[in-house]
Amino acid sequence: MGETVRDRPGTGATGGEVLTRRALNRATLARQLLLRRHALPVADAVHGLAGLNAQNTEPPYLGLWARLDGFRPGDLEALLHERRVVRGCLLRYTQHLVTAEDFTRWRPVLQPVLDRVQRSAFGRRTAGVDLAELAARTRETLRGRTLTRPELGRELARWWPDHEPSALAWSAQYLVPMVHPPPEGLRGRRGGRTPMALAEDLLGEPPPEPDPEALVTAHLAAFGPATVRDIGAWSGVTRLGEVVDAMRPRLRVLRDEAGTELVDLPDAPRPDPDTPAPVRLLPEFDNLLLAHRDRTRVLPDEYRSKVIDGAAHSPTVLVDGFVCGTWGLDRTDDTATVVVRLFAGVKDTVEAEVRDEAHRLATFAAPEAGQHAVTLR
Repeated sequence: MGETVRDRPGTGATGGEVLTRRALNRATLARQLLLRRHALPVADAVHGLAGLNAQNTEPPYLGLWARLDGFRPGDLEALLHERRVVRGCLLRYTQHLVTAEDFTRWRPVLQPVLDRVQRSAFGRRTAGVDLAELAARTRETLRGRTLTRPELGRELARWWPDHEPSALAWSAQYLVPMVHPPPEGLRGRRGGRTPMALAEDLLGEPPPEPDPEALVTAHLAAFGPATVRDIGAWSGVTRLGEVVDAMRPRLRVLRDEAGTELVDLPDAPRPDPDTPAPVRLLPEFDNLLLAHRDRTRVLPDEYRSKVIDGAAHSPTVLVDGFVCGTWGLDRTDDTATVVVRLFAGVKDTVEAEVRDEAHRLATFAAPEAGQHAVTLR
């Protein structure tokens, strides 16, 4: 059970177990499979992690490598070909890899978010277009077919010849549930035109009624304990307070050291805060760093600017469960080198563990290289 602090004046706590930052860290790491590598089927891991950020092709493979014992890229690629894992526009209106079941359940809940994004990003460029008709024409055009985004845009421009095909295609992606089948998502994929298909065609399931409780449950299982604002930051969905209130009889209420209310699933793991956490190297935009409004359970405030620069998120190094550095992969001639930059204050005693993990990463990330090396700076 997590480390507790008794309620005391000045904490703002009004009842419930109080978890220290370290206890929150260990609870989240346990659920994110980062206290040890696990021998799990890849589909089970993707579901348990509540998906993987997939803005770029390589990060999901690196994220699973950091968490699973004996992970092989072909295992994930097979799931993509079998449509058991799919790539599509979901959380925070970015590309994610999720199980087919999770895509089907979550997309209706996220649809209002995606509608807002369409209006914000493409409202002016689609002025005069009836969006309900655009969604209907998109379904009609894609039924039983897979088209690239430019191809879809040209098809839609037949009905709206005065509008940019690209704006029509991007709008369609937000308005209509679509997935991007292979070769999208396959390791080594570099650029190319994105294939687009109707989710219900490829997955064989019509969209269900929106179930926001399923989204809340998924977040808590993967990232809890959490605040309502944490769940909103992860998903992009607003007004989740009423949803959480309706779930309270089935949730456990906790507090952090500042007295802020946290909710959690009653039987979710909350390990002892002294549980050892191994060194891990995570890819850019790993969901561990994007799942909470308050990221200090993993990313100390003093290091935030070293990791996050505007929209860019550097690959990170975890030492004792917290971000303590960044890394990058340099390729020169026949050598692949993982360059690690540890922040000031990291104990020299962990350098050997960092080097070992970084060397394993170099071998996984660049199997074609003749030599693999590690540089600590």
